[in-house]
Amino acid sequence: MDNSTYNNSKKDILIIGGGGREHAVGWKISQSKRAGKLFFAPGNAGTEEIGENTDIKATDIPSLLNFAINKKIDITLALPDDPLALGIVDEFRKNGLRIFGPTKNSAKLESSKAFAKNFMKKYSLPTANFEVFNDFDNAIGYVSDHSLPVVVKVSGLALGKGVFICKTKNEAITAIEEIMKKNSFGEAGKEIVIEEFLEGPEISIHVFSDGKNYSIFPSSGDHKRIGEEDSGPNTGGMGTIVPHPLTNEILLKKIEESIIIPTLEGMKKEGSPFQGVLYPGLILTKNGPKILEFNARFGDPETQSYMRLLETDLLDIVESCIRETLNTIKIKWRQESACTIVLASKGYPAGYEKGKEINGIVKAEDNTSVKVFHAGTKKENEKIITNGGRVLGVSAVGRTLKEALDIAYEAINKISFEGMQYRKDIGKKYL
Repeated sequence: MDNSTYNNSKKDILIIGGGGREHAVGWKISQSKRAGKLFFAPGNAGTEEIGENTDIKATDIPSLLNFAINKKIDITLALPDDPLALGIVDEFRKNGLRIFGPTKNSAKLESSKAFAKNFMKKYSLPTANFEVFNDFDNAIGYVSDHSLPVVVKVSGLALGKGVFICKTKNEAITAIEEIMKKNSFGEAGKEIVIEEFLEGPEISIHVFSDGKNYSIFPSSGDHKRIGEEDSGPNTGGMGTIVPHPLTNEILLKKIEESIIIPTLEGMKKEGSPFQGVLYPGLILTKNGPKILEFNARFGDPETQSYMRLLETDLLDIVESCIRETLNTIKIKWRQESACTIVLASKGYPAGYEKGKEINGIVKAEDNTSVKVFHAGTKKENEKIITNGGRVLGVSAVGRTLKEALDIAYEAINKISFEGMQYRKDIGKKYL
């Protein structure tokens, strides 16, 4: 793309969020010749090395808006699900500010599973059979008569944790009680989706979209459960691989034609053209790929792997999405493999302690194929300490998946903090 079509002056950028995804996106954007000053809200110890952190919560839209106006921010990137669901994009645009991400209505693909499932039904998108409930007794009645297993899902945003795979009637009833009677998920659980259980390997697909044009990323594989061999509770993701070894050009073409194109066309027909990153989580069933759920933003930790392989200037891509000129840019990816392995606090995804000193990050990055992205970290008295459940993402690139994984695990051996836990089998089943 000819950059002269853009104003080549430096752009000051605000990145909203404080996880590994935000560090990875900021790291990539900081490599752009046109990147000026980077601000993160709230950021972490890693983002502090490439920009300036500001202590504003990602959901505090009035304060973020004031900050962007006062600092004369050129472009804002709204990366987490919560601010998107709250309509941050609509608010910024209303005030004449340029922001990357979907509107509140477009983000409903993620913020309301009920909306997403009804949308899939309306536009004949492949997904599990389902019913939506906001009445406890009706939901109980449904699972009493339904064949098992079933999946019970919180309709609203629940940090990837509001999904229950129920093999028995009792498990289904317990899940519904947990959500609707005990209010364990608050407002997010006022409505639930009960759907058929699908079997097969899962893959993640990401797409840049400007509302008219789109560009698909390489496929990726997330490892959601805390324990080896996919055991234990679901997390926000314990590791990723790119590209996914089970995908090929024929399968990706099928996904594009049966899922990506009709989703983007459907959103246009709904009067909410999707702008930003669309991320359908898919399952490869014996009847072909089906949608498990939609996300309306970059996945985390997938993005940490993606940013290692993206060759094109990310700031150019972001601006072309905002300007609806994505068709003028050729997005290039390195023809290699990347992986990210998450180092988490003891106790995650349940309760965990904070404030543990982290050692060895610089040593781990001695190998130029390694980049350590910060998530739950902060700086205190010149030391980096743990400040969240998922603490670091150790990302590596290699000619093959095996090489990338070997490099990442070797780097992990140099890092330590009290209670550090991680999966030792990321990508293993595909080797």
